[in-house]
Amino acid sequence: MFLSRRVPQLPTPEEALPGRPAPGFELPSRHTVLGNPLAGPYPDHLETADFALGCFWGAERKFWQTKGVWTTLVGYQGGLTPNPTYEEVCSGLTGHTEVVRVVFDPAVVSYETLLKVFWESHDPTQGFRQGNDVGTQYRSAIYTQSPAQTATAESSRASYQQALSAAGHGTITTELLPAEGRPFYPAEAYHQQYLDKNPAGYCGIGGIGVSCPVGVAKADD
Repeated sequence: MFLSRRVPQLPTPEEALPGRPAPGFELPSRHTVLGNPLAGPYPDHLETADFALGCFWGAERKFWQTKGVWTTLVGYQGGLTPNPTYEEVCSGLTGHTEVVRVVFDPAVVSYETLLKVFWESHDPTQGFRQGNDVGTQYRSAIYTQSPAQTATAESSRASYQQALSAAGHGTITTELLPAEGRPFYPAEAYHQQYLDKNPAGYCGIGGIGVSCPVGVAKADD
């Protein structure tokens, strides 16, 4: 049994669990709602985005309900331990956060629109928690796949911070880093599309009622 730390704190490389060279489970082949493959490689016209906004069960549903999203899968990213298990991530000793990988068609939905879904679906000012869910694995994060995504995410963050400040909210704590060098490890099969399989299951995802402006942030060509 792994026990969460009383005060959430990211582990040092020396503290991090060793992990394993390969996952100990087989990923389901297809998305239970969208019907498309979970694992890549994906069709060339699609793009990928990685978002962490609290418990990934509810977060994933937010994105699979978005028009233009081709598939989604949940996993762990931003940490130190290779191929971690859910229990290890919950221990706080891997450094990962719970992430939704969103594979989308940019001809149908823009990355900026996905950022709007991201910002409006959680409270990005809470640090190592989201509502009653406390731990480093619940921190808000965006892991970008390209310089264009980074520029768009940074501009969107600045715009949303202005909106939050105007509404009396605090400072955004969202981790915004390149996905390169921060591998995405798919979560166990039972976590994938969890709320489709368990419609009455727990969902800790909810925004704070502040709209994110769209149209102010623009990626470089």
